[in-house]
Amino acid sequence: MISRSLVLKLLSAVLVFGAWEIAGRVPVSYAFPTFLESMTALVAMTLDGTLFAAYAETLQPLVIGVLISAFLGIGIGVWIGLSTKFEWLFSPIFIVMQAAPLAALIPLLVMAYGIGLTSKVFVVCIMAMPVIVLNTAGAVRNTPASIKEMARSFLAKDSDVILKIIIPAASPVIFSGLRLGVSAGFIGAILSELKITPTGVGDIITYSRSIADYPSMYAAIFSIILLAVLFLNVLEKLEHIFFGGNHRGYVSD
Repeated sequence: MISRSLVLKLLSAVLVFGAWEIAGRVPVSYAFPTFLESMTALVAMTLDGTLFAAYAETLQPLVIGVLISAFLGIGIGVWIGLSTKFEWLFSPIFIVMQAAPLAALIPLLVMAYGIGLTSKVFVVCIMAMPVIVLNTAGAVRNTPASIKEMARSFLAKDSDVILKIIIPAASPVIFSGLRLGVSAGFIGAILSELKITPTGVGDIITYSRSIADYPSMYAAIFSIILLAVLFLNVLEKLEHIFFGGNHRGYVSD
């Protein structure tokens, strides 16, 4: 039996793509192709290997940047959540990073690190890391005090309290922050290709726009959205598997 959520998702997709097709046929703009034209271009780029070659370039800084952001972000977030002094010192930095228009920093990164892989990885990191750090810090900071006191009453060491109590209790929220960080990382990867040097999917978008091949341009954009949605759905399933029915809050709740 098809679940209600799946039916609603399919209905939402039909409404969006139907509105896209109608808007393209009206048309709302000469530069706005129909949904069918865009999907035809997407299939053509997939069959001739253009899309696979592009994603081989795009995924490289994305994967490296997300791994660095996850490792450092969770570590820094745990430290901020455990230490008030460390929170006062570093938490404002990540709050500003999350609120500031970080695209303005890209020219500075290019001046410092050139137009290669390093700059693109930095862009992914500065987009993904703040949300991971802040979610992790909030989860650690709000771990119920009762279970920490219970562990200390049984003479648990500080390392045991952190590794066996605080981190497991905060894991669902940390995982949610990681999912949001991956989403921001996708934005950073494409932004770096559009702002630093046109490679990968960003190159398809830039080149298609320059020659007025708008179906291919929209097809490339659609492929980015589709890949991001699929990846985030996989992470959401993993979150549900790992944390079961308690995946919306703390394990200790």
